[in-house]
Amino acid sequence: MNEFIIQDGKRLRLGYTTGSCAAAASKAAAYMLLSGRRKEHITLETPKGITLELDIEDIAMSDTAVSCAVRKDAGDDPDITDGALVYSCVTYSNTPGVTIDGGEGVGRVTKPGLDQPVGNAAINSVPRLMIKENTEEVMKLFDCGEGLSVVISIPQGKELAKKTFNPRLGIVGGISVLGTTGIVEPMSEKALVDTIRAELSQRRALGFETALLTPGNYGAEFIRASLGTDPEKAVQTSNFIGDTLDICRELGFKRLLLIGHIGKLVKLAGNMMNTHSKYGDCRMEILAAHAGAAGADTGLIKKMLECVACDEAVRLMREADPVLEKAALKSVTARAKANLSHRAGDGMSVEMIMFSKEYGVLGETENARGYLNFFTEE
Repeated sequence: MNEFIIQDGKRLRLGYTTGSCAAAASKAAAYMLLSGRRKEHITLETPKGITLELDIEDIAMSDTAVSCAVRKDAGDDPDITDGALVYSCVTYSNTPGVTIDGGEGVGRVTKPGLDQPVGNAAINSVPRLMIKENTEEVMKLFDCGEGLSVVISIPQGKELAKKTFNPRLGIVGGISVLGTTGIVEPMSEKALVDTIRAELSQRRALGFETALLTPGNYGAEFIRASLGTDPEKAVQTSNFIGDTLDICRELGFKRLLLIGHIGKLVKLAGNMMNTHSKYGDCRMEILAAHAGAAGADTGLIKKMLECVACDEAVRLMREADPVLEKAALKSVTARAKANLSHRAGDGMSVEMIMFSKEYGVLGETENARGYLNFFTEE
């Protein structure tokens, strides 16, 4: 792949995700199965809009099944899956359409709260859609009226998974097939923080004294769909919430409104101002501690500590006692605000709204809605 970005004065090469590899291998395998002809190169259009020209490796063909692989290329991004072969085996099926499953080295979900339900292969939603659409494209080309079965395998996956959070998340037997854009973009921490600073500086130069902040795409979508505000007015902080507060103080902002998913913002209650998982993951410990302070019994606390996703922990509290859930989340929100306010220092006030995709708003501070009005009135 010959696409590049410039960061910190360096020219960095983009890569492509395991999801793109799986989709490309599936497209090639379907083509070979339906045409009977070898396909050693394949074109794939990614959700990012970048077209990939990929080599097909380790082809095995028969009248009823084709298996082939695409080698993962992470570009200049450090990625443990770089160089791994992602296989797709396509066979005829009695089930109409395209069915997708995971084989060797692809993890299987054993705990609720993740992108896929318990029992499914850990092939996330966007890669599944890419596999389905690209396989259907080939089926349409050859007017195929039969169903096709697609099985994705990553032979190195079981070993690679030991270097990931998958075992802790309840994904067993291998790695996850991931990616939301199909493209891997190398990004240094300095470049990200510099981007945040540039966006905030621009808003400050335009005279704004209130900043709307969100960690990422989940928050941006929530701002648009649930709060009726243009997400373009928000500055995305990524994991660098503490750094963003420091920049806002330096630039002279008076008010901040942070809107984010519970999976990120709950860490603020533990004073984790960089929410990247490499610095730690205390989400369940924090939620369980606040649930305990709100009166949860040891059975509920133990169940919460075993959760892999915050929505699952919230569900357990809600089913046990909605009053307890409300008290625990109110406590989490208050502690997070206290830590944010301490980092912000005097002269700059911080409000926040914490939500989940499943349950909507889970916690908000007293003046959050008032601050939101600054952005609905712009």
